[in-house]
Amino acid sequence: MLEDISGRTSDMYGFINSCLQSLIIEKFGQEIWDKLSSLSGVQDSFMTYTVYDDVLTVSLVQEVCSLMGISADAFLKLFGEHFFSFCKEAGYDTMLRTLGGNLTEFIGNLDALHSYLALSYLEMNAPSFRVETTEDGEMLLHYYSDRRGLFYIVPGIMEAVAREFFDSNVSMEVLNQCEEDERTGKKEHVVFLVKQTSKTKDQEKSCGPAVGVGGRPFDFSQEEFYRKLRARSSSLAGKRRGWNLIRAAVLSQKDILQRTFTPCYPDKLWMEEKCFCNAFPFHIIFDADLKVKQTGVNIQKFVPSLKAPGAKLDQFFSIIHPQVTLTIESIRKFINSQFVLKSYRDKQTLKLRGQMLWMESLGCMLYLCSPKLRSLQELQDVGLHLADLAQHDVTRDLVLLNQQRQAEMALTNQLERKKEELRILSQHLETEKQKTETLLYAMLPRHIANQLKDGKSVEAGEFEVCTILFSDVVTFTNICAACEPIHVVHMLNSMYSKFDRLTNIHDIYKVETIGDAYMVVGGVPVPTETHAHRVANFALGMRTAAREVTNPVTGKPIQIRVGLHTGPVLAGVVGQKMPRYCLFGDTVNTASRMESHGLPDHIHLSSSTYRELKDAGFDLEERGQVEVKGKGQMTTYFLLGNLLLSDDGIMGREAGRNRLYREELHGQSNKEPDLKTDAECRDSSIVPDNSGSDEITPFFWDVTPPYDTNESSYNKPTHNNSKLCVLL
Repeated sequence: MLEDISGRTSDMYGFINSCLQSLIIEKFGQEIWDKLSSLSGVQDSFMTYTVYDDVLTVSLVQEVCSLMGISADAFLKLFGEHFFSFCKEAGYDTMLRTLGGNLTEFIGNLDALHSYLALSYLEMNAPSFRVETTEDGEMLLHYYSDRRGLFYIVPGIMEAVAREFFDSNVSMEVLNQCEEDERTGKKEHVVFLVKQTSKTKDQEKSCGPAVGVGGRPFDFSQEEFYRKLRARSSSLAGKRRGWNLIRAAVLSQKDILQRTFTPCYPDKLWMEEKCFCNAFPFHIIFDADLKVKQTGVNIQKFVPSLKAPGAKLDQFFSIIHPQVTLTIESIRKFINSQFVLKSYRDKQTLKLRGQMLWMESLGCMLYLCSPKLRSLQELQDVGLHLADLAQHDVTRDLVLLNQQRQAEMALTNQLERKKEELRILSQHLETEKQKTETLLYAMLPRHIANQLKDGKSVEAGEFEVCTILFSDVVTFTNICAACEPIHVVHMLNSMYSKFDRLTNIHDIYKVETIGDAYMVVGGVPVPTETHAHRVANFALGMRTAAREVTNPVTGKPIQIRVGLHTGPVLAGVVGQKMPRYCLFGDTVNTASRMESHGLPDHIHLSSSTYRELKDAGFDLEERGQVEVKGKGQMTTYFLLGNLLLSDDGIMGREAGRNRLYREELHGQSNKEPDLKTDAECRDSSIVPDNSGSDEITPFFWDVTPPYDTNESSYNKPTHNNSKLCVLL
């Protein structure tokens, strides 16, 4: 169906695409619309008065049908129902309700509504509707459109209108679908059989006008009138109470009275010919051969040749709407439509808009009309003035009101464009903000960074226990002496990128990097029971990752020394320009000594760290007594591996395993800890929930004077200087 219009160059206003976007988001979710946003020309929001190519709309419909696995017919009907609701929400509710007292009148006035909207939507190419009542009382709806394949929208709209406005159900059946042969403009003609069923009575009824076939009024007897009124009131009583019931009964009586109304006509028309031509200055009367019999005084000024004997209407006018041939037969078939005729005079164009009335006794047609004008500028362009319009003609008010409305529309369109520009700028601003926050959170813990952004003070905090790790590259000084600086930078960047990834896997905090020194801590700034397990697994991962980095001098994998120590620390933010989150205390110094007194490609542990790991499934080996500068003799250990985790598990490469640790954050959550599976019971540590990491007790500014730091030697393990600020 939709392929028929995909190659056309017709346009639709943004209002239609906005409705389509609203339907997709409401019925199928924001995710589906996000997928459709990748289509060419699709915007996050469409501007109401901007024209978009039909191809975009059709592409959206085809794509959503493909994604959701539904037929285009079903989706178009759903769109019709949603379009009715969307129009009501957009402020057209009252306008739609006043189109007619029943479904037939409503449909019959849709073309007039489109004609009015065309004053605002200048390039609107709306479909056309015509109602026909057969001899057996059935209602036929004729639908004409330039766009083939969209007629399934009509049942969706009509069913929603009948349900909302006329308290009834409607079913529509396609009787005929063919190429248009009645009208010269529209390309598709679809005929629907319409059946309307009351909600309060399981009985089909005709939704036609208040007169029967041939113009004869319906004949209801007085007894039948009261019977229908009682039945209607009884059916309403079960649904309504109080004033609502009374109001419904009165409206029901009014409806029945309208059906029994019989108009009264005078025996003689009490109006002079001259008075008629002055009162209706823009009217034309012509016979079956289109010969002009009578015209209004002002239309004679504009087209003087109409006064000539034998002048024919088609010599001076052409039909713009409905797009039919200018013959009596075509006009009578579309007699309930609004007719727009166009005339030419000295390169000036005059459009007339009005209704056709067939006078059977005279065999003539009366075209009662007025100029079709959108603005005061058009009034001047055709050479008319407001004085040329009859006092009773609402065209006077329409021109003035539409002049103001066009100015409001121009302002609205400008505001929509500014709003779209602001939305795009806001998106760019949000993107840049995220980049800035990402950089900030890479320098400081998230909750501390948020405290600083809010202008709050951050004081130092004491942590009773944590595990600190230092590492450096063996023979780093020799590498720097033998290589170009850029090669050293590439080596460190490759190595640190791998280490940074491991910090995310094991959820530990990266404190600092200075040269080839890398420092991390577990249990700070968020306390955790498995701080030593996390840092130990991280150290094993570091050693594996370092073997994947090539020494630019020898071409062989680089070697690192790693040292760990567990104990208390003081942590806080120091500095105002480029503030850093630093750790202070003897634990930092001792951890640095463990690294500097370690061996290449080994992970050196203090006795306090050993006690944390000895019963946790790690492969540990005693090194013995080691003389540590400033500490004397210390018993230290080597970490050889994790007996419960594979290398892939430690490196975060094990498929399907994204949880390694489990414990409740100290003082951060009152939730019960997660239950372990049988396979996880072998390990005493599992991943914690980090969702509450931003809720921890804030730290405050540390104003302690800065401490001196000493350079360390990377190629001599006997040099025991620390890599960072140390409290001695």
